[in-house]
Amino acid sequence: MKHFDDTDSLITVRDWLRFAVSRFTEAKLFFGHGSDNAFDEAAYLILHTLHLPLERLEPFLDASLVHGEAEEVQAVIERRVRERLPAAYLTHEAWLGEHRFYVDERVIVPRSFIAELLQDQLAPWVENPDAVTRALDLCTGSGCLAILAALAFPNAEIDAADLSRDALDVAARNVDDYALKERIELIESDLFAALKGRRYDVILSNPPYVNAESVAALPPEYQAEPALALGSGKDGLDATRQILAQAKSHLNPGGLLVVEIGHNRDVLEAAYPDLPFTWLDTEGGDQFMFMLRREDLAVRT
Repeated sequence: MKHFDDTDSLITVRDWLRFAVSRFTEAKLFFGHGSDNAFDEAAYLILHTLHLPLERLEPFLDASLVHGEAEEVQAVIERRVRERLPAAYLTHEAWLGEHRFYVDERVIVPRSFIAELLQDQLAPWVENPDAVTRALDLCTGSGCLAILAALAFPNAEIDAADLSRDALDVAARNVDDYALKERIELIESDLFAALKGRRYDVILSNPPYVNAESVAALPPEYQAEPALALGSGKDGLDATRQILAQAKSHLNPGGLLVVEIGHNRDVLEAAYPDLPFTWLDTEGGDQFMFMLRREDLAVRT
């Protein structure tokens, strides 16, 4: 590939950073899995590869790389360009706030807005976090939201359900990393199918919600993720409809349902005009998630 056979003059971190930004921009890469621009992604990949603090680029910019380090940095830059893989699949890590999770191609790269809500223990909708004793992360993927829920609600036992056995294997690794095996149960389930008789104070879900037209137009970085975790029927709401139809029977009185649906608000409200959705805002994005209580679901689903 152009330029990758002519890197002998690249000596310092600054040199390799400039080179990476140029190659990423030239290749018209898509960013959306932790960074939103070529510079930040290049800096992250280089710092990670060199085992340097991710938050401290400046002190190392003029440091020289030994030959082996330069080879490793070039390899990760070249893979990002040639294979169009999300950076998280190259480093096998993704971050939600200060929390790190292992990821690979078996799971979608964690980026849920629900993570921000859990930092505040779902306040003000959960008045007493210590009173939450049972919670469910539906479509858990890497297990990240289940883990964050366990940290947010210290007295809660968490069920983490997913249709994909491969995803649950990744989730198990993350649950082990956080030493939460005693509190998080991983369950292979097509939505609520394997959860009969289980009730929760809180149900969280970041289900597949991309509509068919958008799935067909996804850039290669998103196409590298499991298709099962992205598309959900023609309008993107097949999974959400099932959740709305079944969640009431799995919620305790006063229980909370929080679901992320991306840009599908208008379609969802048109389909359920009688449901009193509360749309949740975060710093990362506005009104991509709704909240309902168990009693709201009695209206019509």
